[in-house]
Amino acid sequence: MYLIKTPQVIQNLFPNFTWRIPSNEKVLYLTFDDGPIPEVTPWVLELLAEYNAKATFFCVGDNIRKHPEVFKQVKEAGHSVGNHTFNHLNGWNTENIPYFHNVRHCASLTHSALFRPPYGRLKPKQAQFLQRHYRIVMWDVLSGDFDANISTEQCLDNVINNAKPGSIVVFHDSLKAVEKLQYVLPKVFDHFTQKGYIFEQLNEIEVIKLKKTA
Repeated sequence: MYLIKTPQVIQNLFPNFTWRIPSNEKVLYLTFDDGPIPEVTPWVLELLAEYNAKATFFCVGDNIRKHPEVFKQVKEAGHSVGNHTFNHLNGWNTENIPYFHNVRHCASLTHSALFRPPYGRLKPKQAQFLQRHYRIVMWDVLSGDFDANISTEQCLDNVINNAKPGSIVVFHDSLKAVEKLQYVLPKVFDHFTQKGYIFEQLNEIEVIKLKKTA
């Protein structure tokens, strides 16, 4: 069970998390979780370049370790990267100290202050500790590209019907999501480009400023 559109009431309950970037401009913040992997991430990078788009990749540390050349491609293309733990840990199922060590292990590779918990799951004490050192980035639109129980059209509708100026949208550059991603992502670009949108990466400094003014 997951929510495609994060309700405002949930966003208000966790004001120190970044859910979207308030904006009156037509801008979307596409994010890609779980990579980098050679089977999917380079394709995403090519499509981003085709649309002159920037994005943010929340990387699993172990994938960076296994595929440093793909991680290098992400960085050299000028995209932002974030921390998604070293082993894609579920915070609800992990003791605090091992979780913190896992996050730090990934941080040693990403060198980023942006952090997104896998599954969006953190215990209160984990969130309290981590937000002292990182900027916790969630989302307001979840594409559902990882869900084998929805169609590619439903995945596309999830994004088109819910994204608005300033939305942070979640996709996955993973094998689990690749079939839907390759169908949906070009259509998302076409749809929103025709409406005058641009696609930007999350900037650490802007996220920090946003957190301070929240």
